[in-house]
Amino acid sequence: MAWQNPSDDLLRALLTDTRTIALVGASSNPERSSHGIMRKLLQVGYRVIPVHPREAEILGQQAYATLDDIPEPVDLVNVFRRAEDTPPIAEAAVRIGAKVLWLQLGIASDEAARIAEAGGLQVVMDACIGTLHSLLRVPTK
Repeated sequence: MAWQNPSDDLLRALLTDTRTIALVGASSNPERSSHGIMRKLLQVGYRVIPVHPREAEILGQQAYATLDDIPEPVDLVNVFRRAEDTPPIAEAAVRIGAKVLWLQLGIASDEAARIAEAGGLQVVMDACIGTLHSLLRVPTK
């Protein structure tokens, strides 16, 4: 059976309840989609923590090499990495107590979804968090 993301109502609730987002694969390069999405998420009021092993700071936010390095609670892990890289990210999202694993548009992994769901996380795959935030009319923080 093909993967099905949560309903629009549940997605709206997830995005409304979320305060802190770890953005895995964040980039300081303005040409990268992760940079634009991070900018949008910051503009609408989320606390966004960039995760990238070769970045120190992105858009004024301290970056961390891994999810495990983040010293504060994270609600949602938004992933800009290849599908084959996502299962270990799902494991880390479970370890840090995130509530949602969100794989960006074009990224899907049944294995990562199984890991995250087994750890109690909601899973969204192959969907742009920035686009859905706008389409679902999620209130600004």
